[in-house]
Amino acid sequence: MHGHDLSPSTIAVGAGRPDRVPGGPLNAPMTMASALVPGGSTEYARQGNPTWESFESVLGALEGGRALAFSSGVAASAALFDLVPIGAVVVAPRHAYYGTIAQLVERDRRGQVQLRLVDIDNTPQVVEACQGAALLWIESPTNPALQLADIETIARAATQAGAAVAVDNTFATPLRQKPLELGADFSVHSASKLLAGHSDVILGAIVTADDRAHAALEKRRTVLGAIPGAMETWLAVRGMRTLHVRLDRAEANAKELHRRLSDSRHVVYSRYPGFGTIIAFEVAGGAVAAQKMTEQSDIITYATSLGGVESTWERRRRHPGEPESVPEGLIRLSVGIEDVEDVWIDIQNVLAAVT
Repeated sequence: MHGHDLSPSTIAVGAGRPDRVPGGPLNAPMTMASALVPGGSTEYARQGNPTWESFESVLGALEGGRALAFSSGVAASAALFDLVPIGAVVVAPRHAYYGTIAQLVERDRRGQVQLRLVDIDNTPQVVEACQGAALLWIESPTNPALQLADIETIARAATQAGAAVAVDNTFATPLRQKPLELGADFSVHSASKLLAGHSDVILGAIVTADDRAHAALEKRRTVLGAIPGAMETWLAVRGMRTLHVRLDRAEANAKELHRRLSDSRHVVYSRYPGFGTIIAFEVAGGAVAAQKMTEQSDIITYATSLGGVESTWERRRRHPGEPESVPEGLIRLSVGIEDVEDVWIDIQNVLAAVT
């Protein structure tokens, strides 16, 4: 029995495993069943699955709360938005993942919520907007602009104003940021990204320390059928065992690539928040040069997702849902764990070819 607080890397490796019994498995098995024998806590697989519970145990231990797995990140956020009273005010970042903002805009259009958009890095503006709000939704760092919020300050202000606080922790992961410790009520993830880490899973999650909120979210998951598959949660657990190793390597690569991009005459600017694996930069030549660049690389994959072991990039404004405030030539680079010199040579080659 350990007599000290375990580090996050040790928790990621050890949490969510079966009890140690002679002849028992070291890893939680994948439970492929739609029905279970009556008499336990679950009889039908829409209500629960032992493989989900393994994933939830790992993530909950890392975040300091109780986790719930969902079929995707947007399914998780949708379940949370369903808890907001009809007509109540939701405060959210003006610059954030467009899949999240699209949900809120649609709910606002239908009269389900009143949406107030803010610059999440403008603390006084956020604090003022929280007056009379039911929910403050925070992204930090934001996608794709990488703006940082003063989570602790605005969470405190929102709580004092009577609003619940949720943080999309996808980019930071609980290894770099723990929203619940900073005053948030919910930490939300697209676990498809860094948590699972191998670009082979669609999965979401919410973590909370509030038992009533946990029960309400679990009910929404069951009623909506927004449940994950056993295969997805099993793969995510396997990915999370190496999260600390992958994140350390990719983060070191990202810091070095950001430094070099910032010094390149072909780059207008490069933005990196100081942690994580995402870089946002704009190339000279605008949208045309950026699009050609992302399509012509050899090592970096042209793809819309992020957080995998492989480096990926894309021009974000190619998506119709991205706001006009995102520059046409902005490239979001998700840095992987390849040799940084190989990745840099790839970037240099395409930069020289298109600018």
